[in-house]
Amino acid sequence: MSEEVAAASFDECLDALGHVERRRVLLGLLHDGADAGGVAFDRLDVAAAGGGLRPAMYHVHLPKLEQLGFVDADRDREVVTRGVRFDGIRPLLELLDDNRERLPGAMA
Repeated sequence: MSEEVAAASFDECLDALGHVERRRVLLGLLHDGADAGGVAFDRLDVAAAGGGLRPAMYHVHLPKLEQLGFVDADRDREVVTRGVRFDGIRPLLELLDDNRERLPGAMA
């Protein structure tokens, strides 16, 4: 028997998109996350100057996205994959991505 995943609410999607670091992760998964291997941390444009993840990404943003079900982060392998609720935020990500040039600083 499979578990049914509750759909993400609009407010949850906006909360996830409310910080530039989380947008970068989600947009990275939109573009590069289709394969089963996921996206390496170092390809997400969220790395600190000396390598590894910035502390806020590691301790705040990834856990928030995981809690919402939009991502699964494997800290041992240093990869992020799409979570069980990723498809719920996909339409908003595609809207942002399609209008990137028209949105002031949305991806900065």
